[in-house]
Amino acid sequence: QHQQRNAHYFAEHLPPREHWRLFPDFTHSIAYLDIETTGLGGFDDHVTTIAMYNGEHVRYYVHGVNIDQFEIDVAKYDLIVTFNGKSFDVPFLRKFLRVDIDAAHIDLMHVLRSVGMKGGLKAIEHQVGLGRTDMADIDGYFAVILWREYQRTRDQHTLETLLAYNVQDVLALEPLLAMAYNAKLRDTPFEDELAVRVPSLTDNPFTAHRDVVERLRGW
Repeated sequence: QHQQRNAHYFAEHLPPREHWRLFPDFTHSIAYLDIETTGLGGFDDHVTTIAMYNGEHVRYYVHGVNIDQFEIDVAKYDLIVTFNGKSFDVPFLRKFLRVDIDAAHIDLMHVLRSVGMKGGLKAIEHQVGLGRTDMADIDGYFAVILWREYQRTRDQHTLETLLAYNVQDVLALEPLLAMAYNAKLRDTPFEDELAVRVPSLTDNPFTAHRDVVERLRGW
């Protein structure tokens, strides 16, 4: 199964706390995922944007534009990586988009907690020097405000600000996973042999427009 690169097989036979071990063997077929929504899963809620990064290219999906393409694209990958995605992103996608992701899944939140990195994604980014200075005041709640404003005005700078926030989440997952993987290896005899290079944070193709943020915050 290892020679056949069958990530699903190992995900089924390894306990979830050991799924981090899949990382280096499936970097050729990995998708870092994050979604934004209108809420936490109420009857009227839906996915607004999805960001997906494969280590080279960013793809993004917008409600009412191209979100149906996501199911086709994500099916190409053997391994997905999220932050708290087992509890939120994947169940939300299954419930509201009818997307059933069959790939193996590393929920990085739990891996990071196991090596002492606790808190939300932005807090952990700050701990390791990946802080997003231009988006420090944007959070999940504000992402809902950005979507509502975009729906009201169709202003492209508003949508781009939302996408910048969404995409930054997936870009941060790649170096954080490499850091967590190396930290887990310190508990084994194989640290020197198997440690991976921590990649630099990839540039975000979108811009968070400060005038949009400040206007919506009433500054």
